[in-house]
Amino acid sequence: MATVRDVTLDLLRELGMTTVFGNPGSTEEPFLSGFPDDFTYVHALQEASAVAMADGYAQATGRPAHVNLHTAPGVGNGMGNLVTAWHNRTPLVVTAGQQTRAMLLLEPRLTNRQPTELARPYVKWSYEPVRARDVPAALMRGYASAVQPPAGPVLLSVPLDDWQQPADPPPAVRVVSHRVAPEPDRLRQFADVLAGSRNPVLVVGAAVDRAGGWPAAVALAERLRAPVWSAPSPERAGFPGDHPQFQGTLPFAAGPLAERLAGHDTVLVVGAPVFRYYPHVAGPHLPAGSRLLHVTDDPEEAAQAAVGDSVLGDPALACAALAELLPTADRPLPPPVPAPPVPDAGVPLSPKALFAALAREWPPDGVLVAETPSNVGLLRRYLPARRPASFFTGASGGLGFGLPAAVGIALGERHTGRCRPVLAVIGDGSFHYSVQALWTAARHRLPVVFVVPMNGQYAILKAFARHEGTPGVPGLDLPGLDILAIAQGYGCAAAVADSTDAVTEAVRTGLARTSGPTVLAVPITPEAPDIL
Repeated sequence: MATVRDVTLDLLRELGMTTVFGNPGSTEEPFLSGFPDDFTYVHALQEASAVAMADGYAQATGRPAHVNLHTAPGVGNGMGNLVTAWHNRTPLVVTAGQQTRAMLLLEPRLTNRQPTELARPYVKWSYEPVRARDVPAALMRGYASAVQPPAGPVLLSVPLDDWQQPADPPPAVRVVSHRVAPEPDRLRQFADVLAGSRNPVLVVGAAVDRAGGWPAAVALAERLRAPVWSAPSPERAGFPGDHPQFQGTLPFAAGPLAERLAGHDTVLVVGAPVFRYYPHVAGPHLPAGSRLLHVTDDPEEAAQAAVGDSVLGDPALACAALAELLPTADRPLPPPVPAPPVPDAGVPLSPKALFAALAREWPPDGVLVAETPSNVGLLRRYLPARRPASFFTGASGGLGFGLPAAVGIALGERHTGRCRPVLAVIGDGSFHYSVQALWTAARHRLPVVFVVPMNGQYAILKAFARHEGTPGVPGLDLPGLDILAIAQGYGCAAAVADSTDAVTEAVRTGLARTSGPTVLAVPITPEAPDIL
């Protein structure tokens, strides 16, 4: 008779989930024993890295990914990046080990005391089957939940002795929809408002990119002849950064954001929260006299918006439908934003000089992963996203996502056959949150170029301290970090570049490598920029 493990592996094959990300623990060994030759185990050295690698892989491939975690301590280790996966709207199926059923009453070592509660509220569904034979059907339900909008992670806790128990007949593999069309009458109402607007503005978010909605968003913007802004703190680029109507990224505080939108009578927000704020800067959510229309695939996002009327639906479908409903406006096009200035190349390099050097070597089909909080706005100006699914960062605000996510993205690029080059710009503070992911990149010979701007501090926290009027905060300087030695210790090629010529040469060499990752440490000036 087939075992629970046999049936589960066959189900994973049918679902196309034969790549497993994890760090093995004792409660997972019965599942991993005799690991099948047609599966790939992506070994991370810590669970947080495993979750972020799976997140990057899922976003790169456009399919849900499987993460296998140790019982309570392993889930705990992975929680920081599970929070990011939740905010990224990334479909992950997380299986977590659990102690043997026969001993659960005694709560022995490595028991997950509340397995369905530990990961909440940052999973869509969390379950430990009542019977061993329910494991495959529960995994099928978890998969269906993970992919339906808004997508996100789910968690299935499995006692270690379940895997060798007799199984029921395999569950039916079901195809579930991952797109929901917006309500036609509501879209017509939105179209009527936009058609009657004197000066509308379009604000796009990451969900446009997740939905494959760039062409539809561009068609809508050009029909409206309206300026286009990125929503605050986007985890993906929802609009081409080199389009002449694109204006940049809105600030993530209420007062400054409303000032930036002054003069617009209608604000159409598509595929983003309304709005993602962080520092409290007093002011209205909208300028006086403005009306907000909100398109989102997330009912909670619609409900928590402070202002605006909403329509629920897939952002790409909504943009395409609105473009069909609207006449072409006759208003003048907004003036294009000037290109960023060519900076001076002093020593140490300024962030602007570093990013300008990177831009000169940046291939048209490249993927950019960013976790440099103090300079991400500048980075996006100098390396704007010109292709869909080409910019990724974490939506949660936590650190430790970018480096392992770049590893997962590069692996996804390899598995899809696209093989786009991956450049990850990771601040020297962020670099150490999940640094062990370098080992996985080296083991899989992934040609990622990791550029580490080294300002020797948590510059973003110094900027917040200045904004909040809180001088004397300890722990904001980072002396004595040897990026080179650490990278080499994990098996990466590594170098220090302290000039624009050295940066361009090292990036060119790294992008041409096919035998593994490159880590490039670049000393930069230590100024802490304004957070707004």
